[in-house]
Amino acid sequence: MSNKNSIIELEQVVVKFAGDSGDGMQLTGMQFSDASASLGNDLSTFPDYPSEIRAPQGTIAGVSGFQVHIGHKEVQTPGDLADVLVALNPAALKANMKWVKPSATIIIDIDNFDNKHYKKAGFIEDPLHDSSLKGFNLVKAPITSLSRATVRELNIGLDNKTADKTRNQFVMGLLFWLFDRDMTMGEHFLQEKFAKKPELVKANIAVLRAGFNYAETVEAMTNQFHVNPQKGRKGKFKKISGNIAASWGLVAAAEKAGLKLFLGSYPITPASEILQELSGLRNLEVKTFQAEDEIAGICTAIGASFGGYLAATSTSGPGLALKTEAAGLAVITELPLVIVNVQRGGPSTGLPTKTEQSDLLQAIHGRSGESPCIVIAASSPGNCFEYAFEAAKLSVEHMTPVILLSDGYLANGTELWPIPQMKDLPEIKTPRVKDNDPNYQPYKRDPEKLSRFWALPGQEGLRHRIGGLEKSDVYGEVSHDPFNHQLMCQYRAEKVNRVADYIPKQDIYGSKDGGELLVIGWGGTYGALYSAVKEMREEGYDISLAQFNYIMPLPKNTDEVLGKFKKRIICELNLGQFADYLRSIYPQYKYSQFNKVQGLPFFISELKKRFKTLLEEE
Repeated sequence: MSNKNSIIELEQVVVKFAGDSGDGMQLTGMQFSDASASLGNDLSTFPDYPSEIRAPQGTIAGVSGFQVHIGHKEVQTPGDLADVLVALNPAALKANMKWVKPSATIIIDIDNFDNKHYKKAGFIEDPLHDSSLKGFNLVKAPITSLSRATVRELNIGLDNKTADKTRNQFVMGLLFWLFDRDMTMGEHFLQEKFAKKPELVKANIAVLRAGFNYAETVEAMTNQFHVNPQKGRKGKFKKISGNIAASWGLVAAAEKAGLKLFLGSYPITPASEILQELSGLRNLEVKTFQAEDEIAGICTAIGASFGGYLAATSTSGPGLALKTEAAGLAVITELPLVIVNVQRGGPSTGLPTKTEQSDLLQAIHGRSGESPCIVIAASSPGNCFEYAFEAAKLSVEHMTPVILLSDGYLANGTELWPIPQMKDLPEIKTPRVKDNDPNYQPYKRDPEKLSRFWALPGQEGLRHRIGGLEKSDVYGEVSHDPFNHQLMCQYRAEKVNRVADYIPKQDIYGSKDGGELLVIGWGGTYGALYSAVKEMREEGYDISLAQFNYIMPLPKNTDEVLGKFKKRIICELNLGQFADYLRSIYPQYKYSQFNKVQGLPFFISELKKRFKTLLEEE
């Protein structure tokens, strides 16, 4: 008999899944996200992996989480605090208690809440009996024992270890009931996931239904919730992560440029997925090379660029440090190259699975000599496609390396992405030279862009020197002339500066004519900053946002934008790198800062609190 009292409609809801690394929390989170996307909800996700490859089970270090924010209206962030927390052991509960709302529903696997697991998690007192969970709707479900019992009743020969791997589907069943979802979506997901293993399909579907039935009968779950689909968005959408979007952006750019794509890379968290994704696209004439180290990865890409490919390399902060000498080679040879840097917490190995924005100054300045690069930054998982495409376009058309900054938050997070049509993407004009061009010189430059032209090895009549030594202006012979070196350095710097003529002006969300407070951000902080500013504007505050995607060079109207506002605050996930950069270029303005270096994105609530304090100051 159902004890369902009512279905409560919500505008949005945040769900956090947490357990040990082997508990399938990432899969469960993606499954719930897919079901929500199929229903038409907007969404944003944030996987939270442990940094240790295999931390001891039941410990805080081993907790793996996945947060998903679904909404009836536009969703820009994975949410601040969770409305529902699923914690499969005490460590998952302890690690996430500070990230749940005071009245949240907390679903625990009561089978794992015993003295042994409390000790591993570092609890001094039993959290179920020390009033620390007072005010929460606590659902103590015997998830492990009921999952094992369900699998055992099928009599299909699966042991307890295999049965325990179905526990995430018991959780899924609970949530399908809690959020008034059609069970067939979950069943179809499992049929596709385990298509080659029918016994696992049977076991997981049985446990999924057991979880649904348990939720329907347990007294602790008295209400259901429903988030209506988002209306007004038309077209084809896909749930996509930043790494996949960046990969596809490079592929699309290669097609638009009439080139083949080459990626030379070395696996590094959280950028490895780009190499993995592109390695499976041979049908699109994509070539990938997994090098023995970071230096070899970028060097093979430079070689491919010399040979006429759209060349790219992917890495994270430590890898970018290793690639810097070769990046300088790409600068002096003036060859197109896209360097995708998916930032993570540093320094050194740092926090390899956590997000940070601390590679900005390395991207701008981190090469020997006068070695300018174009630097741009993506600001959502979906627009990693747009900015990977833009990075390739700028690199090819201006014959210079481009560093594209993403981060772990964007790379692993997902959102609903409107799939573009190839015909709607801009043309990429490749500055190739025709065979036997009588006017060709290796360093003859486009008079507007100052970029040289692209001649490939083997082209008739276009033989020229290549390499890391300085070349003479126009003719390209090795030159040690001091005046020539200064001229070539100036050319390369001015070439990057002139890119400002080919990028959009900086936009302002809010009061375009100026006002009281301008929030300044760059890259992946966009979702939280936009949401905080939007909410405060709806509350009547005079606040606006300028989110920068083009970093080096800055948009031409940056000075104008900054000068329109009485106060400015720069928010970034580092100790103030963009703030230092802006001060070096526009020292005439005063800037406040809000910096966070915790391996976590900004929360909307903490941003609003800081902005309100600043607005109230005289």
